Amino acid sequence: MSYGFKIIAEGDYACFTRPELKVERVSYDVPPPGALEGMLKSVYWKPAIRYVIDRIVVFHPIDFINIRRNEVKDKVLYSAVKSRMNGKGGDPCIYTSESRSQRASMVLKDVKYGIAFHFELTGLKNEKEDESEMKHFHILKRRLEKGQYFRTPCLGCSEFPVRRLELVEEFDTEGISSEILDMGDMDLGYMSYRVAFADKGKPVNDDWENPRFSDKASTVYYRPHMVRGIIDVKKYREELRC
Repeated sequence: MSYGFKIIAEGDYACFTRPELKVERVSYDVPPPGALEGMLKSVYWKPAIRYVIDRIVVFHPIDFINIRRNEVKDKVLYSAVKSRMNGKGGDPCIYTSESRSQRASMVLKDVKYGIAFHFELTGLKNEKEDESEMKHFHILKRRLEKGQYFRTPCLGCSEFPVRRLELVEEFDTEGISSEILDMGDMDLGYMSYRVAFADKGKPVNDDWENPRFSDKASTVYYRPHMVRGIIDVKKYREELRC
């Protein structure tokens, strides 16, 4: 039995930030597999599984828009939150009037993607009831069918939520725009595939009850082609570069 899925994701805007241009955000032309893995984790995730993107279909024309946004440049300190929870004072708040900065962004608009993917077992935190691939398959299938998620799925940035996320049997390739089809075989250049963390998803302190993960990570790159709107990610996976 196959444990693969096909879904359609649509949104008004999307921003898959190029790492070399992150001061003033500029989006990739198409979504990196790692961003789509993160979107799927918003629907269903367990340490025992990992998502693998096999194919991406780009339906709508690649269209950019320039916007300016007020962003917060600081993060809430974990130490301040912990101190407040322990009744020792501390201020875990961020005051936007003091921490605000305006940044320009070049983002995609009116996007529609088809994503073919499957999941694999990681061998992490495998409790007896979590060891069955069939169990994960049915939970994920049910959540996709019902439109359930525990965190709003987004297209790159959290400000750009997915407007429609639908499970489908097959992709209707006739819905690919003529502008995309006319591009033929398009070399997308070197793109981020995903961010690989050194801990590989396992707590460095070996304590799942109070886990502590490593912040050390490296970006894995690949160089895909989009052929008439379809990116065969599986084909290029063997060419991954760190």
